[in-house]
Amino acid sequence: MGTGRVWPAEWREFDDRKTGAHVRQLTNYRAHSHHLYFTNPGWYDDNRKLLFGGDRENHTHLFCIDLDSGEITQLTDLERNANFQSITLNPTRAEATFWYGRKLTAIDLHTLELRTLWERPEDFRQSMINCTADGQHVCGSIFEDLSKRMHIDYGHGYVGFRETSEAKPLSRVFRVPTNGGDCETVWEEQYWIGHCNTSPTQAHLLTFCHEGPWAIVDNRIWGLDLNTGKVWTIRERKDPNEIVGHEYWYADGERIGYHGATADKQPYFGRIRWDDTENVEGVSAGETGHIHSNDHTLIVGDGGAGSPGIKLWKWNGGSYDGPRLLTGTRSSFHIQWVHPHPRFSPDGSQVLYTDDANGYGNVFLADVPEFESLPETT
Repeated sequence: MGTGRVWPAEWREFDDRKTGAHVRQLTNYRAHSHHLYFTNPGWYDDNRKLLFGGDRENHTHLFCIDLDSGEITQLTDLERNANFQSITLNPTRAEATFWYGRKLTAIDLHTLELRTLWERPEDFRQSMINCTADGQHVCGSIFEDLSKRMHIDYGHGYVGFRETSEAKPLSRVFRVPTNGGDCETVWEEQYWIGHCNTSPTQAHLLTFCHEGPWAIVDNRIWGLDLNTGKVWTIRERKDPNEIVGHEYWYADGERIGYHGATADKQPYFGRIRWDDTENVEGVSAGETGHIHSNDHTLIVGDGGAGSPGIKLWKWNGGSYDGPRLLTGTRSSFHIQWVHPHPRFSPDGSQVLYTDDANGYGNVFLADVPEFESLPETT
């Protein structure tokens, strides 16, 4: 095995037996493969290639798949395993950045050359990273390592998740220049910070969350202006018994989507402008976990562990119709890397997701037919 090694196409195509939707399984290896986290797009080279992480020959590496030929190329050959779910693409050039141990590491996706941008302090843990819209910075958060005080294993069953939230560890939002330079702390507070999501069009804007069970955090979604350091609440909680989460940016880089449930457990989807204005929420039906959309008109969700399947909801002008079943995936949700984490393709014609129904996580692309042609589900 080595950097640049190529595997022939593994894909197979089929029509989902429950819905008739056309699906292409992109990987087919007897170990886990997964696409990027749903807030981090993995398409590059004019959307002809797609990044994914995978375990092959007893090691975890970063790969790309050619979406025209199906050919798979190994991009890394590291001594130790890395987490490729939170990798972020530079929107201005063929470069991606990921955590390799404590090192924030950039890879040139053409030459496969690696370089270290920054090394986090030893007594901190890292969270999600995202590149700014102008490609000049990678932003993310780190938080105080509490593993000496409690058992922690967030990726395998959220072990220590609530306890970390309640402990309110010292957290920092940082930015690092992609062309080299010092790391800058742009926000710091005594609260667990996670999920730094940069606007795909506004280079000075990002959101972060107060991490933890949604029902106990003070407020889930926060905005941050990288130019001024100003921080503000977005969609402030209206009731102590409601929940909000899984926030993400729409493709316009101006609005943020999310979902939640009211105090009486009525689910809804919401959207709001980055400056905490123009808030619109529409009731929905059916259970969902992670969601994504390019705008407010059509939303995809993974159903959650208790209601499997990739589902769609459609805006009708006042609320959301659906859910309609796109594919009948049976993901186990056993570990983070096999959560479906569905995400629309940039043009909205396909949904990307991970599924381990056959025992191993693999990556799938489902074509999106007319909403009304799909079967209703719960």
